[in-house]
Amino acid sequence: MGSVSFDNLTTSAPLPGATAVSSRRERYKHAWITFSETLKLSLDALRAHKLRSFLTLLGVILAVTTLVVVMSVISGLNLYVADRVANLGANVFIVDRFGIITSQDQWVKAQKRPLLTLEEFERLRDNMKLATAVAAEEDHNLAVKSGDQVMENVMMMGATPNFADVRNLNVAEGRFITPADEDHRTEVVFIGPDLVKKFFPNVDPIGKTVRVQTHTYEVIGVAEPLGSAFGQSQDNYMIMPLSTWRKGWHSNNDWVAIFVQAPSAELIEASKDEARMLMRAWRHLKNDAPDNFAILGSDSIMELWHQLTGNLAFVAMALVSVFLVVGGIVIMNIMLASVTERTREIGLRRSLGARKQHILLQFLTESAVLAATGGVIGLVSAYAVVFLVKAIFSFPMETPLIAVLLSLCLSTAVGLFFGIFPAMRAAKLDPIEALRSEN
Repeated sequence: MGSVSFDNLTTSAPLPGATAVSSRRERYKHAWITFSETLKLSLDALRAHKLRSFLTLLGVILAVTTLVVVMSVISGLNLYVADRVANLGANVFIVDRFGIITSQDQWVKAQKRPLLTLEEFERLRDNMKLATAVAAEEDHNLAVKSGDQVMENVMMMGATPNFADVRNLNVAEGRFITPADEDHRTEVVFIGPDLVKKFFPNVDPIGKTVRVQTHTYEVIGVAEPLGSAFGQSQDNYMIMPLSTWRKGWHSNNDWVAIFVQAPSAELIEASKDEARMLMRAWRHLKNDAPDNFAILGSDSIMELWHQLTGNLAFVAMALVSVFLVVGGIVIMNIMLASVTERTREIGLRRSLGARKQHILLQFLTESAVLAATGGVIGLVSAYAVVFLVKAIFSFPMETPLIAVLLSLCLSTAVGLFFGIFPAMRAAKLDPIEALRSEN
């Protein structure tokens, strides 16, 4: 067998695709090394002038602290209002005489609207197809007595037996009013926890009596506490059958508030439209005539609340903008001073092969890191403020993630924007002239 010769064999050339991948990896590696070295230089410069860096960042720190605290206040209040104020019940809206009044002109017009009557409640109850339940309520604020104790400004309500289910009122003791109580105009009441604390602190309230002027009512049940909203207790009330209330307290100027529960959240708008159509038909309103009643849902309350908090957010953003501009100008001046101080360093780096873009990147990174550090300090300060306010005053505050991200992005962007001019000035220095500098 003859011998095999390897003289004519040659190594195959690398594939074009492999060469491109290898080239990209080398570029990424080089870019990462350049960025990491630049970042180290920037951090070293900040550590070398700690006090100056901190004083430089006061504007950014104040801006971020203000932004995060205000957004925490608004977010906390939105959750608080949605839970305590705008929570009418699951998929519930109100057919009301007034609705939300925001001006004197609206108040004058609303005063001319006809009263909502018990007959209209019964019509809605009997004719609505897109309603799981329809409840009614009337109320007055009166003084309530038990023995020698008196409690002022108790909301005394007359309500239908399904009112507790529609409004998500839970029974802690006893029971709620029943259809039998409604039919027989029974003089019984379902009371809130505030009345129990005042009148029956150490005894079982069920079966005890309370007095309102010349009327005496037997306590049949106690509600679970709802808490307070903006310092106003939501547990200072008593509920009796609507028929009992109308027998003893109804006057010609009183009107019914009608609570409608839609089958689901998706059908709330359709249920509102049905209620509006029925009410307009019964009141013989023309097609172009405005409603002479109001339909009020949780979304309406939250919309008004968001309008109010929007003004607060606008003022806060104006203040934050001022702080950021002031902080940015201070950063720019300090960076210009830093360029002057480090002229020889810049000349030395240029003479050792650093390009203009390297110098530009170094000072831009230093400015951005400086501002981002201020953003982090401001964020920590804001969290401390939120924690202390919640702990000391029990004020509803929640810091949303968007506030954290926005504050860090804004602070870094300020550093980049106001660092452009000093960085360009540093990059344009002549290496020879820079090395001659005495600074």
